[in-house]
Amino acid sequence: MQDNQQQAYDRGITIFSPDGRLYQVEYAREAVSRGSASVGVRTEDGVVLAADRQIRSPLIERESIEKLHKIDDHVGVASAGHVADARKLVDVARQEAQINRLRYDEPVGVETLTKSITDHVQQYTQTGGARPFGVALLVGGIEDGEPRLFETDPSGTPYEWQATAVGGGRDDIMGHLEEEYSPEMDLQGGIGLTLEAMAEASEDGLNPEGVHVATVDVETEQFSTLSSEEVATHLDERGIDSEDQ
Repeated sequence: MQDNQQQAYDRGITIFSPDGRLYQVEYAREAVSRGSASVGVRTEDGVVLAADRQIRSPLIERESIEKLHKIDDHVGVASAGHVADARKLVDVARQEAQINRLRYDEPVGVETLTKSITDHVQQYTQTGGARPFGVALLVGGIEDGEPRLFETDPSGTPYEWQATAVGGGRDDIMGHLEEEYSPEMDLQGGIGLTLEAMAEASEDGLNPEGVHVATVDVETEQFSTLSSEEVATHLDERGIDSEDQ
């Protein structure tokens, strides 16, 4: 009888266990932890987002692996977990950004956008016949001239960070960020810190083509991605290129 009750809590997304847990949400978090890492760093000059693009085969087109997404001119998203779930939430975010521009003739706030995403995510933790989103997002951008960085959790909870990571190797990455992060660093320093932190979770170092980096700077309020050559330069300056390992 106890085993049957356990299975009911395990399978029912809308059923709390006796100790107040939603197992399906916890499993969704586990799906995030099994994904490749994404890192976000907030600096005085803007926000840095970076993602590890793991390649399963040399035959796959690298650009088809999307883990960084432009939501609006001033805001972007990095993901960890199920890519298909991330794409769905990216569509939700883009629609929210477009609606805000049409309705209010102004760019959507980063915090407002994040809470719209997490409201959508939360609905899937209390709806029968559905499952939670097995993905976590880092939402970074500029709001009223200030850089903002948020994380969305599969439970539908938003968190604001100065620097954080989601996905595999999070503990190692967070350990490096907590030791080395400084709120006064500039955007170039933020890029360097992001790559150094990602290297902490990689045994073989980082490949310039396997790391996707984007920034949103305060001055232009524009989302832009770094080329593989620019990433290679940053890696070479810090001696964390896979060829140097």
